[in-house]
Amino acid sequence: MISNIDIRMAGLGGQGVVTAAHILGTAVVSAGKHSAVNPFFGAEKRLAPAESYVRMADRPVYDRGEILYPDLIMIFAPEVITMGKSYTMPFYSGLKEKGLVMINSDEPILSEKEQAGLDKLGATLFYIPATKLAMEFAGTELATNMTMLGALCGLVDLVEIDTVIEAVAQRFSGKSKFVASGTTAVLDESIKSKYAKVSLLIEKNTTAITKAYEYTKKLNQSK
Repeated sequence: MISNIDIRMAGLGGQGVVTAAHILGTAVVSAGKHSAVNPFFGAEKRLAPAESYVRMADRPVYDRGEILYPDLIMIFAPEVITMGKSYTMPFYSGLKEKGLVMINSDEPILSEKEQAGLDKLGATLFYIPATKLAMEFAGTELATNMTMLGALCGLVDLVEIDTVIEAVAQRFSGKSKFVASGTTAVLDESIKSKYAKVSLLIEKNTTAITKAYEYTKKLNQSK
């Protein structure tokens, strides 16, 4: 299991980037590691740029600022790249050598210049159809953040997938008191409204996480 890693998540408002970071941070702590989670966004509105940062380490983490030099970058929406909806440009700015990039897209979207920039760093790139997997297995695109977390577990040995699933259950069962903002709270309620019961929400999201995990496990083995 990787002990120390800095992750930058970038997406659009309403995609649950902040929620995903909180769930991952919770899972890391449950696994006996230390984590610091820091959201970053401007105007709280749907489709506005949003970023979250997750630090995990063997020792207590005191730095809670922006992650300028991530080991791993997760892009939750193609528009972060194709439309420049990001606070960090180019999107891979600061990525460490031989870092990892995950992009939620069904097909390649990088320009030759962007691809060359990643190649120069020796970075590994994975395209993940996270929204498609969310629609297929959870029944809503609002579960894209769940499939991105499942995909992460399949690519990098950070935390066990069962620990992430437990963190998801904690988040939506009301046991977690974390609320980053009013919009995040509204998004949680919007997700819950898609299902008749919270138990069904957790069940569907568990399936989506697991399927994304299995997808990237196979993808990783084929590289």
